Amino acid sequence: MTYLELSEEGGGAHKFYEAVVSGTRVTITYGRIGENGQVKVTDFPTEEKARAAAAKKIAEKTKKGYAPAVRGVRQRRAVTRRAIVSTRSTAQQAPVLWRFASGSAAFGIFVDRERCWVGNQAGQVYTLTPEGDMTGRYQLPDGVKCIVADDFWIYAGCDDGKVYDLSGKVPRAAYEIASDVDIFWLDIADGVLGVSDDSGRITTIDYEDEFLWARTGGGRSGWMVRCDGDAVFHGHSGGVARYDLQGNQAWYQTAASGVLFGWQEEKSVYAGTASRTVHKLAKADGAVEAVYRCDAAIYSCATSPGGQYVFAGDSASSVYCFSADGTRLWKLATGCGSAFSMQYLDERLYIVTTDGSLACIDATEQAIAAAREGTVPQARDVKIAASLPVVEPSVTVETTTDTGDGVLVECFSEGGRLRIRVLSPGYEAWNVQFPREIREPGARYVVEGIRPSGNGGFYRAFGDIRRLV
Repeated sequence: MTYLELSEEGGGAHKFYEAVVSGTRVTITYGRIGENGQVKVTDFPTEEKARAAAAKKIAEKTKKGYAPAVRGVRQRRAVTRRAIVSTRSTAQQAPVLWRFASGSAAFGIFVDRERCWVGNQAGQVYTLTPEGDMTGRYQLPDGVKCIVADDFWIYAGCDDGKVYDLSGKVPRAAYEIASDVDIFWLDIADGVLGVSDDSGRITTIDYEDEFLWARTGGGRSGWMVRCDGDAVFHGHSGGVARYDLQGNQAWYQTAASGVLFGWQEEKSVYAGTASRTVHKLAKADGAVEAVYRCDAAIYSCATSPGGQYVFAGDSASSVYCFSADGTRLWKLATGCGSAFSMQYLDERLYIVTTDGSLACIDATEQAIAAAREGTVPQARDVKIAASLPVVEPSVTVETTTDTGDGVLVECFSEGGRLRIRVLSPGYEAWNVQFPREIREPGARYVVEGIRPSGNGGFYRAFGDIRRLV
């Protein structure tokens, strides 16, 4: 038996790899330190070939930086479960069009015109159409903290310390966060990941899954991080701060303290607080532009495009709508718990809640007016489609002998790191964002496509990945 670990200081990797040879059988176990990991068993025709195969695997891992270790010395990362305090609303019922019970408290949501994504504490991710028809099921290894989009890509941040790219056929780990970071929230912009944690720290990681910088804020419980192409906005118990992409603090606003959630528009950020308010802050200088006052602690907030309307969800299972200047327009009950996250799209407000529901609320003027008078539609209860396969993360890569219409890339070593570069003609000499767990020195892969990052300098792979043989 050979047991190895790779635990980088500040760099993110915190993994083990174990090879056991028993006669002609080789058992490989790998995963996050402190967890059971995944197991792969292979039988060989002779004991010599089994030992040779195990030795080759160990040599490959050692070349990547793994070293002999003693199991149990390094510990699994800490995980904080968000405390659920949710009471029943006394407001009129909101006009819910449909709802889906995911089975566990849900934090993650992303909605576009094709799919609604919901991720829950059990590590389950479901996709539905905007009309409430189920289209996909995923099972991730640990609880889903949040779901974020970055242009074409959809990511789920999990309690196992990994951020999974859900854009391809199977989820693949795109980022791995340092073991001492107890993730509260995360956001991604142009490939740069921002992570806020229990200790009030903000950590950023680049597109190659490598540490950029970390800063300690003036409070704890960092439930807000929002990234754009110019800055990272971090909210915690002490307030909200703006950092540039090099980690320099530009401003710090303490008026919005006790932050429990964050949202952003092009020129403003919104901080939902335990003090029953949503603060709108100017991105440029942190000035308070408006305050939206609710009746209980705010778990989530969102806006319509351009911030014309501001929405909030409180700990008493109510949702609110305000005009941009702070005037409260309405308050209604969700009927399915307090909204941990929300998103507005095409006159509908989508929420995920403390009881694990994904609910679609009709936010048109007519539907809201009728609801305030006590008339709401019969909500459709969406059931799990048993026929849909459950897709799990994989480090297995299909092989091909033909590049077809795909883009050819190659794995190479640079400065002790495995990088990916494009071999197909017509591309810049940039590296490619690519799952670390499937990189092997000298291997060539065919990817469905690549796109340049927003600011240039690197490419991002998307779609199916196959190994060229």
